[in-house]
Order: sequence, then structure tokens, then C-alpha cells
Amino acid sequence: MKPLSGLDGSFLHLETPATPMHVGALHRFEPPPGGTAQFRTAIRQMLADRLAHTPVLRRKLATMPLQFANPVWVEAPELDLDDHVRSVTLPLPGGLAELEACVGELHAQLLDRERPLWMLYVINGLADGRAAFYVKIHHAVLDGSAGVALARALFDSEAQPPAESALHSRRHPRSSEPSVLSLAATAVRHDAAQYLKLVRHLPAAARLLAGLIKQAIGARRDPPGDSALRRNLALGPKTPLNVQITGERRFASISLPLDALKQIAAAYEAKLNDVVLALCSGALRRYFAQHGGIPQKSLVAAMPISLREAGNAEFTTKATMAVVSLATQIADPVARLRAITDAARAVKGLAKSAESILPTDFPSIGLPWVLGGLASLYGRSTLANRIPPIANLVISNVPGPAAPLYCCGARMLDYWPVSIVEHGLGLNITVMSYAGKLDFGITSAQAAMPQPRRLAEALQQSFDELCAAPRPGEAPPRPRRKRRVSGAST
Repeated sequence: MKPLSGLDGSFLHLETPATPMHVGALHRFEPPPGGTAQFRTAIRQMLADRLAHTPVLRRKLATMPLQFANPVWVEAPELDLDDHVRSVTLPLPGGLAELEACVGELHAQLLDRERPLWMLYVINGLADGRAAFYVKIHHAVLDGSAGVALARALFDSEAQPPAESALHSRRHPRSSEPSVLSLAATAVRHDAAQYLKLVRHLPAAARLLAGLIKQAIGARRDPPGDSALRRNLALGPKTPLNVQITGERRFASISLPLDALKQIAAAYEAKLNDVVLALCSGALRRYFAQHGGIPQKSLVAAMPISLREAGNAEFTTKATMAVVSLATQIADPVARLRAITDAARAVKGLAKSAESILPTDFPSIGLPWVLGGLASLYGRSTLANRIPPIANLVISNVPGPAAPLYCCGARMLDYWPVSIVEHGLGLNITVMSYAGKLDFGITSAQAAMPQPRRLAEALQQSFDELCAAPRPGEAPPRPRRKRRVSGAST
């Protein structure tokens, strides 16, 4: 038995039919050997061969008596891959629009908690002959970084991998269901350890909290616009993204060249993540210019920050959430990037100072009742339509594989992430670096953004705008003089 951390358990308790708490990815592949008709069979065989060394795919939940604490992970006694690997066929003409619509529909469906919390859908009917699949796994199982580690375990680094070893192909032993007494004892031991840890961290937490309050008060006293921290502490404007949502999901994708984005970051002494935030900011300006007008107040993004130590590939969630101003009120793309760089540097400095005591695990006795009740109550209310948003959307940037991956001999072309939206946070832009590209996955609630493809197009325009902007030290391009030829201007 493996106890869920407090943070992992919270993703279970906050889940409702309107707010599924799984994450996923859409992958496209070159036409596979043997054609797309055999792709599902090949994937199923690949998974069967590798289940022995990917125990995370065999985990299932064992629920505590009366759900008085977080459940624990146990190994499923049986795992029927037909329950986890399925096929869907796109309607004609089988283009990107049909693929994205299919993923939106699949992402809206809750995972079955009686089985290991993952599903893989092989998608047939792409007009260009390529293969594709969409995979989803509950956020209680892993975060983005752990998802990359899982991808490296499942996929190959070359088209013709070595033959599976006996270790990989052997059958895993069956395990018995834990008793009620052992479940209760596990919960008590887990919470006792967490209370001891909290007591040890109390003095450091008190000092840190005092320092953060002092910084926040100082930022509030600064003149408006003078402090990056002050801009991050401001609430976001009310937008159509910040509403009560239903379970319907929409999805769009776009890929941009990584080298070009790194060159922009280097030119302006920014981080790659700052450029990602600036691209999203510019895209949101364009989107709202056509959908109700650009808010006068800057939009604010919730930004996950990883708390993983170097080399930590544990299958759990190790991250915290910070907020950063997107400077969407600034029209000039370069000035906007510089403002975002300052704001992101300020928030990362705060997160770094608090990193040692930010908890990803905490006591869970009573937590399912409290969080489950609050999630249900908040879902039935209309508070998300009325309260000012702390953040307007989520933007997450996950470092992915630098080299191409292969599945059953087919080269993976795209690694588009699909993520979570919530009441009051109806848009999530998650970015994965993969094989020389940044792959943007745009997940939206239908109630908040029914056509995320328009935002994807705006992201391309925002990228083109930053590429065309003069670099520091360069003179701005001179306007071309019009020349008259045969009475017509050119």
C-alpha cells in the first residue's frame, strides 16, 4: 500500500462531473509500420510487455472506511487492457478540427475509480494517413513532470528498440485487497508523520510568513505600477473566462519553433517561460479585442511552479501555484515582455524563498468530507460568476523530451498537453517542449471559451509579432515610401 499525499488526494476530493481532474496528452505519429489499422493492436501489446516496469499504470484506489481519510494506492489484482485501450474514428474529413473536437469530448469524461485511473484512445480516420492517440491519467497519479518520466518509460528513443527483456515481459504477481484494519492503520500512521513534520516546520513557517507579509505591505505602499510584486498581488479583471462551468470541454493546439523562442528570450535577457507568458498575453489581447474588448486591468495567470529536486521522477504531484501579471494592458509587445519578465522574476523569488516549507503532503483525516462538500457546494452555487478572480487562467510550462520518441516503430510528431479547468478558471494553456518545438495545448470549458481555435490562431500572430519586433540595439525598420507606377500606388 502507498498512501496518497495530501495534495494528490485533494484532486480526488475536488472532482465533480463538471470538473474532471485528469490530465492528458494528444500525440500524432508518422504513418506506423503495418498501417493505422494495426496500431491499436501494437500499442496494446507494447503496454502488456511494459506493465512490469511501469507499476504506476497498475495502481488502483483502495477507499478508506466511510472515506474518513485519503484512499491508498494498491496494485490491481487484474488489469484488462481492453478496459484501458480503446479506438475511436474521426468523422470526415478527418482533419485537425475533427481531431481537436474528438479530444475535447473524450477529455470531458470521468475516469472509472474502480480501475487504474488512466485511459488511452487510438484515434483512426486522419485524412493524411498519420496515426494518433489521446491518453489521460488522473492528476492524483502524477503531475506534468512525472508524466514526462512515464512517457520516457513507455516510448522508445529509436524506431527499432532492442527486444523486450524477460523482466519487461514477465507477468506481475497478483495482490490481495487490503483489510479495513490495515487501511485505517495506514491513515493513522501517515497523519501522525505529517503532524510531526508540521510541528518541526512551524518556526520556519512563522518566520517566512512574517517576511512575506512585510513584503506584501511594502508592495502595497509602492506607487501604482512601480512594483512587480504589487502587480502580481492585484486581482484580475472579470472576464468571460471566469464563470461557472459545465463538464463540456473544448481543445485546440499549436506548435512553435523552440530555437526562435530561445533567441527572443536571449535578446531580451528573459527566461523561455517569460516568452511563453508574453505569447499568451499577446494572444489574449487579440482574442478579447474580438470578444468584448481588452480589459483595462491586466489579466493574471495562475502559474504552477515545480517543487521537484533534480532527478526526482516520483509519480506524484510536487508543485505549488503562484500568480503572475500578464501585462495585457500594454500594447507594445516588447514593453509587455519586459513587464512580464519583471513580474515573473518577483513571483519566482517568493516561491524560491518558501520552497523548503511549502507542503505537498499534509494530514488527510476528515479531508475527503471537507473538500468533497466544499467542491459540491461551490459547484451548485454561482459564486464563480460573482467574485473577483484571483487569476483569470492557468498557464503551465513543462520541460519535455528534447529528442524524438517512437511508439511501435512510428515517430512521434506532436506532444500536445491537455489539462484541467475549474469553476472561475475556464481556460488552461499548457506548454510542452518536445523535439525542437513548443507544443501548446489549449483546454477550455465550453461555457468560458467555446472556440479555442481562435486563441491558437492568435498565439501564432503573437509569435509573429515578437519575431518581427526590433531587437535591443537594432534600429526600428524604416517605413517604405510609396512609389507611383502608371497612376497606381504600390
